[in-house]
Amino acid sequence: MSGYHSLRSIKKDIEYVLSAFVEDCSVVACVNPKVTDGSISELMEEAIDLYNELRDKVNAKVEGSKKAYYNDLRKEVLTKTDGLYEKLSAAVKEAVK
Repeated sequence: MSGYHSLRSIKKDIEYVLSAFVEDCSVVACVNPKVTDGSISELMEEAIDLYNELRDKVNAKVEGSKKAYYNDLRKEVLTKTDGLYEKLSAAVKEAVK
């Protein structure tokens, strides 16, 4: 049962983190019209691609320690989402120059 719980939990984490990022992109686009729609759209597409990639990894058959695999996957979610936020921040900084 705990394996199922971990799987469900990581799926929720992926959805929460990436949907929060997409929502933040929408807020930036509304609040700061100088940020180009193209850069926001690209970031949103990148987030959706990342979501799909991570969901595929969650659903993949795991060889070896599932706990280690899911811990690594959680780190990947955070690291890659941080990268997306850095790009969003750079787009905002560029717009306000």
